[in-house]
Amino acid sequence: MELTDNVNIVEIEPLIAPEALKAELPMSESHTRVVLEGRRSIQRILAGDDARRMAIVGPCSVHDPDAALEFARRLRRLQDQVGERVVLVMRAYFEKPRTSVGWKGMLYDPYLDNSDDMQEGFRRARRLLLAVAELGLPSATELLDPIVPQYLCDLVSWAAIGARTTESQIHRQMASGLSMPIGFKNSTDGTLASAIDGIRAARSPHAFLGITGEGRVAKATTRGNRYGHLVHRGGVAGPNYAAEYVAFTEVLMRKAGLPARILIDCSHDNSRKDPKRQATVFLDVVEQLRAGNRSIVGTMLESFLEEGNQPLCQPPSGLKYGLSITDKCLGWEETEGLIRKLDEALASLF
Repeated sequence: MELTDNVNIVEIEPLIAPEALKAELPMSESHTRVVLEGRRSIQRILAGDDARRMAIVGPCSVHDPDAALEFARRLRRLQDQVGERVVLVMRAYFEKPRTSVGWKGMLYDPYLDNSDDMQEGFRRARRLLLAVAELGLPSATELLDPIVPQYLCDLVSWAAIGARTTESQIHRQMASGLSMPIGFKNSTDGTLASAIDGIRAARSPHAFLGITGEGRVAKATTRGNRYGHLVHRGGVAGPNYAAEYVAFTEVLMRKAGLPARILIDCSHDNSRKDPKRQATVFLDVVEQLRAGNRSIVGTMLESFLEEGNQPLCQPPSGLKYGLSITDKCLGWEETEGLIRKLDEALASLF
């Protein structure tokens, strides 16, 4: 009999269950405190109860856990100096959304050689999140596959729904049940309506398909997530970080019955993926805050140990340490200088 199912599937390989991975790589009480305090700090900022601002900083996508952890150590030392006014969050992105094809992130191909060892990808991601929490630093990630949260999100303090998935009902439902604040990015064309609709949808209860800790298919019923907010990342028509765009968003969000809470992504179309332009965006945001803006809750920088990027080569041992293999990033020195400028600007307001 001719097959009618799984015609284009080559192999289905069972993965470790979420509970088994968590038992293998468990959280300690100190990890839990870091994650929860990170979430609570961000929630207070979003609620307007904390005058600090957050800065989500790290590589475009993690491909080398050792280099990412070194970056996190530097970020932690900086947090000790600016923490009274700036909440630093380590950007730990393990899934790379693709417009067409390409390396899809450490979660899916941790060896960078198309071997697609997802078991190892989950382990590396969880180990890194544990190590970042061990430093006392909260982590942020973007969630692409709705199965991933069961494996990793107990260690995440902030998450994003990306520009390509902000219209997705599946992702809006998922966001409604997540335990951390969620930033919805504007669509790739630059429009805001989908992200605003996403925030509203995520605030409502939903029932949808998910998986249990044992890895079984189940119905998930949620209560809704009150901490959704909008992320400006620009679009094909140009950037949207300037004060006039922020003011326009404030009006739209209030009309939608939402608190005007906006995070500015300094990369992507706001900088045309030019790392030098990220500084221009960031400093513009700093001036908006200095001028008294209260709707901007923070910023995001794509930053790594070295400035720029490099092609993914074979063998991967030929890659330069601390240099992105996806979007171009700011280097550490410039990143540190920008964060200090944000801290100085906020000092004049406190």
